[in-house]
Order: sequence, then C-alpha cells, then structure tokens
Amino acid sequence: MYYSQNDSKVMKMNLKALLVDDEINILRNLQTVIPWEKHDIEVVALASNGVKALEMVQEHQPDLILSDIRMPLMDGIALLEQVNKLERDIQVILLTGFQEFEYARSALKYGAKDYILKPINYEELEAVVERVAFDIREKRKAELDEQKRWSRVRHLAYEKFLFDILLDYTNVTTRHFFEDENSLEETEFTLLLIDLDNYSQLSRSWNEKERKLKNFAVRNVLQDALEPYELLYSVLQTREGEWCVLIRHQRETPFNLGTARGWSDALQLAVKQHVKLTVSLGIYPEHMSVLQLADAYKKLQRALQLSPNVEQILLLEEVNPGRNEWNNSMWELVEEIVSSLKRRDKAQMEQTFEKLNQSLRVISEHSYVRVEQILHFLILHLIREMREINIMSDEEERGLWSNLERSVGVKDLLATIHQLIQDCMNAGMNRKPSELLMVNAKEYIAKNLSNDFGVEEIADHLGISCSYFSLLFKQHFGETFLENLTRQRIELAKSLLRMSDKSITQIGKQVGYAERRYFTRVFYKFTGMTPSEYREQITNA
Repeated sequence: MYYSQNDSKVMKMNLKALLVDDEINILRNLQTVIPWEKHDIEVVALASNGVKALEMVQEHQPDLILSDIRMPLMDGIALLEQVNKLERDIQVILLTGFQEFEYARSALKYGAKDYILKPINYEELEAVVERVAFDIREKRKAELDEQKRWSRVRHLAYEKFLFDILLDYTNVTTRHFFEDENSLEETEFTLLLIDLDNYSQLSRSWNEKERKLKNFAVRNVLQDALEPYELLYSVLQTREGEWCVLIRHQRETPFNLGTARGWSDALQLAVKQHVKLTVSLGIYPEHMSVLQLADAYKKLQRALQLSPNVEQILLLEEVNPGRNEWNNSMWELVEEIVSSLKRRDKAQMEQTFEKLNQSLRVISEHSYVRVEQILHFLILHLIREMREINIMSDEEERGLWSNLERSVGVKDLLATIHQLIQDCMNAGMNRKPSELLMVNAKEYIAKNLSNDFGVEEIADHLGISCSYFSLLFKQHFGETFLENLTRQRIELAKSLLRMSDKSITQIGKQVGYAERRYFTRVFYKFTGMTPSEYREQITNA
C-alpha cells in the first residue's frame, strides 16, 4: 500500500512554534540562534508568560511550544496543564534552571515532550527540536495513512456495493449508507452504460495482456473524461468491454436529457481520441434510486446488445416496443443459462436451453432472418459472459469462432450455443474451489490495478484469511501477490508509456503509484531504466 506522495508532503510540512520566556534576551536568542527554517518550522508568536502564551495558542494553533518554567502570572507547568485541556496535538519542551531540575523532570508525566536545562546549550536544544519535529511529522503521517486507508476501504466497499447492486448479487435496504453523509434515501443516480463496439469479434485478435490493457485504458479514460464536470460519480466495469457510469444526485433533482447526452458525447469522444476505439452508450431516461439500478442496467444492456448500430448514443425509450417483449424474453433465458453455469447447475441449464429452443421454434415461423440475428447476438453475449467468469479457455474460444463462421442457419447456431454451454459446464464442474478463488483474485487485481490495495482487501473480498490467500496465490501463480501485482502494474505502465502522451506522474497514478519518485524506483528495479528513459528509447526506436 503506497502513499508516497502524501508521505512526502507530511515530511515537508511546515510546523508552527510558539516561544515563551519572561527574559527578553533568551526569547530573542531562541528566535534567532536556532535555524528554524532549516527544519521547516515557523515561529508564529512570542510570549512572556503563560497567560499570554494561552492567547497565542488560541490564535495561532502552534504544533510546538518552547517554554520556560519559572514565569510570572502562569508558569510553564501550569501552561502545560492548560494546553493539555485543549485536546490539541501540541508538543511542549520546557526550559528550566538547575534548581527546578526535579520539578521539570516530573513534568514529563504531565505530557511535556522533553526539557532543557539553563544555561541553554543551543546545539543540544536544536537537536531536541529536530527530534520532536520529526516525531510530530511521523505521527501526522501515521494519522494521514490511517485516514487514507479507511477512505480507500470505504471507497472500495462503496464501489463493490454498487457493483453487487447492478449485477443483482445482493439485496438492498435503505439502512445501507454511502461513504459520506448522504444516505440512500437522499440519493438518486443517472445511469450510463458504455459498450465497446463489436467487442466479441474485436477482441479475438488480442491476447490476454492486450485485452487487459485495452479494458484498463478505457476505464481510465472514462474516469478522466467526467472530471471537468465536477460530478460525484463511479465508473464500474461490469464485464469485459462494458462499463457503467453512475452519477449521483440529490433526490428530486430533475433529469436533463441534454446534460446526459453531453456527458455521453464527452465519454464517447474521449475513448475514440485516447484509445482509438469506438463505443456505444445507453442512457436510462430518468434518475433512479439504488433499488432500481439492477433492472435499469439489464434493460440498457439488452437494448445495446440487440442494436445493430455502432458508435451510437441510445436512449432507452428509442427501443422499438414491438420487438422489445420478445427480445427481453430471449435475453432472460440467456441470463438464466449464464446463471446456471455460474452455479454449475447442469439440470437447470439444460431445462432453460430447452425453453430457448421452444421459443425459437415458435418465432421462426414468422421471421427466420430475425431468429438468425438474435442467435448471433446471443452467442456473442454468451462468449463475453463466459470469458468474464473465466470458464472458457482461449482454445475453446477459437474453436467456437471457427464453428460460428461455418454456421449457415438456425440449426447450426443452436448447435453452436449448445456446444458452448456443454463445454463451459464441463469446465466449471471440473474446477476446484481453490482454483475458482484464484480466478476471482485474478479478476479483482485486473479491475483494481489503479487503486491502492493490499492482501487484506483482496482476501476480505474473497472471504478467506490473509495467510490462506497468500498460500493459495503462491501455489497457483508461482509468485507472491506483491510480485504479481507489481509486475502487472509495470507491464501496464510500459504499455501506457508507449501508447499514451500522459506524463510520467499521471501514468504512475493510473497504475497505482501516487508518487512519481516511488514509481520511478519500482520501474527502474524491474526494467533497468527510468520511465522517461524507457519512453525515450521507444520513441527513438
């Protein structure tokens, strides 16, 4: 888990110091002799006693106080006690004469960070100040890391929650809360569905690495494309070549079709410009609650998949209502088949396939050509779904495409579907539970390469312990989780350096490294050159 960029900001942050002493010469020496700027500390105020110091604390909120013990009106110990009551993170160093030595030492139990005896050894005092400043920054860094960790966990949990809702994996009640103060009762969504045109055919020529890169690149482009609009939104990859964009609104915000089309235009153009691929988009024509997302997603997905056009922006209302009922019934049967395959329920799968046969026999009397078109669509949809749940090998997929190219009628297409289902069912039935866990782990890593996550998150996602996950991962992939994750990130970074004109910092962030220097260090370790040197070498080749 890396927070190098934030870490560096914490380590360099300017601290504020308050100096307190009733002897003006000592006060001036404290201000001038110690090289405060060298240690990134600003002296924000001087005070001659504890009463005045408390006023300065309220006004300037210092991080560090250097205070004499013996002072009029309020001494250093009383000041320390009052500062502790404020419940602020302020470190206090006491200055004391030899006669108050035991008194000063006892003050440590009241929260003093350290004490220095008078006459002051300024070199010793500088060393103490440097150490205390370092401790302050380290504590702030730890607090920031903890905040970031929880923020990341909540963000990942929120996106997982939305993903499960979209795919109808879980039930929702309005007792669930989002990652901020807005509850489900107060929130609605605009749903946009993005689909890479002709993805099943297009991806035939890509190997796994190329598919991963294309999907990763599109997801990042979609994420970046909406940033100028200052929206609250999530980009979720629902399967290969398909993404949902969920844009959050306060309840009862009017739906504006023109605005939704503007967002869709921006997304479509960004993918075409940056990834050199075309996408079609579906717009759900109204805002909806979280309870309506799964149904809306299915309707948009069916509409896009059954539309022959490419590079389109489709409003759900524009779908031909005369064909929609039959199309939906066909799609529901295919979804039942996919669901049966995921559950490895062979009896249910065969029963559903027979329903599909019966439905096609009825409709074929009226529109033979339409049946062929629908079957082609269903096969392409099944290919993507089977690839998504990782129960179809590359060899099986090549054989399927070969059969599909030779299919000349409804009978051949049905035989192709049946063979696809049988092959996938056999593959699914033969898989061990540990193998399925690692398939899910591989999918999780691919979808979260740009996020900061570690063993804890992925093990929790799989519902197993960290130690068991690490053992399974090493056995299955022949390398540790961190080695695998880092290698994948660097491979993606190399591809982005070749294909993209984004800066090194931006590419580092896209592959999960928030700070350029750390990204450069890891990249150099794996490739023997910096990202800039790699890009220059590729450019000059």
